[in-house]
Amino acid sequence: MYWSVELLKKFNSYDPNHIPAKAKVNVTVNCSCGNSQISKDYGLFVTYPLRSTDSLEKIANESKLDEGLIQNFNPDVNFSRGSGIVFIPGRGVGKGVAIGISIAGVFAVLLFVICIYVKYFQKKEEEKTILPQVSKALSTQDGNGSSGHGTGSAAGLTGIMVAKSTEFSYQELAKATDNFSLDNKIGQGGFGAVYYAELRGEKTAIKKMNVQASSEFLCELKVLTHVHHLNLVRLIGYCVEGSLFLVYEHIDNGNLGQYLHGKDKEPLPWSSRVQIALDSARGLEYIHEHTVPVYIHRDVKSANILIDKNLRGKVADFGLTKLIEVGNSTLHTRLVGTFGYMPPEYAQYGDVSPKIDVYAFGVVLYELISAKNAVLKTGEESVAESKGLVALFEKALNQIDPSEALRKLVDPRLKENYPIDSVLKMAQLGRACTRDNPLLRPSMRSLVVDLMTLSSPFEDCDDDTSYENQTLINLLSVR
Repeated sequence: MYWSVELLKKFNSYDPNHIPAKAKVNVTVNCSCGNSQISKDYGLFVTYPLRSTDSLEKIANESKLDEGLIQNFNPDVNFSRGSGIVFIPGRGVGKGVAIGISIAGVFAVLLFVICIYVKYFQKKEEEKTILPQVSKALSTQDGNGSSGHGTGSAAGLTGIMVAKSTEFSYQELAKATDNFSLDNKIGQGGFGAVYYAELRGEKTAIKKMNVQASSEFLCELKVLTHVHHLNLVRLIGYCVEGSLFLVYEHIDNGNLGQYLHGKDKEPLPWSSRVQIALDSARGLEYIHEHTVPVYIHRDVKSANILIDKNLRGKVADFGLTKLIEVGNSTLHTRLVGTFGYMPPEYAQYGDVSPKIDVYAFGVVLYELISAKNAVLKTGEESVAESKGLVALFEKALNQIDPSEALRKLVDPRLKENYPIDSVLKMAQLGRACTRDNPLLRPSMRSLVVDLMTLSSPFEDCDDDTSYENQTLINLLSVR
């Protein structure tokens, strides 16, 4: 322990008997105390408690110092008394070392402050770095969408007509959502929360994304800015102030997963389930076969199929979408998506092709029939050791009478209000979609044709004619 001269002076003009008695305490001294001139060769004291067997001679011998030197540092000490504190001068830590220790302490404090700064402001620095990059990527878009291909930027896509999205200010979004209050929160996803708002006279859903999700933000913005279809959720605009925001049309009735697995929704009639399957297939067929380059969603599931007020389906959430150049059938990528909807070639090897969306769509068909989750809970019925919903339907379709086996899997809320032949055909389509070999799976185009046949007894001809006209317009817009 080091003692400064100023502190020693407080203890009765450097009276050793008034200094806190602690054994082996170092005291720094760099001046004269009392009438004794302290040698510059000594830069510290070692405090030593006197014992009954001690004497000045013994202490001098043990410390290898001159008796007179020790006496000079302890002018008022009676060494034969056997009690008290003796200050023994020692060599080593001089003024330079003491200054060095002080400087080291200052640097330690500075290092601590720097660590706090890095930790506390790291997120802010990331925002300052990422947000300008996003803005720069957005600025590369032009009205003709001719800035090239890519999978990680907002570059335009050749051959697609572009309707430029609206850029909103943060103030406008904050005002419309009451500063993103919980009362306006309508959902939570892997990349951020979704809020309801009315913007410029239109009902909207605002997705507030973390700045770390900039690649997903740019990917979704790119897809929905360039691709427009009746069965794809419509992007209205975006904002890159403070955070990343995407503004969509608001879909009134939530998502398909809420209808099938939730308890606060009325059960969908069978005709609506067939129609939603057809709507979803049309949206996926569009991005697979009518855009250049083609898109692969990579996260098709019931939670990403939105249901509008007319109980029609719209595919949403394009944050994981991959692009495939014309002429390429498969590429390799990191694993993303949702367990239970991933085909074997993707889960094991990361192989990406349009057929991974087909597989996931087959799982959705099974969900529409049974209202069960893609991954079944342990112990449910006889599938505790199975792979999930796919295995459950595979077992039913392998029965001698598959129709009877399927009756046990149909959503019980439908009661008997469904045609079993229609259920069997949809289950067979689901089986074709979920084959292990991707080459044996159908295309989304053939699935659209099959589902149109399946839905024909339920469809209103006038409505379908209007729908097909809109589809034709969508196709013409990208040629």
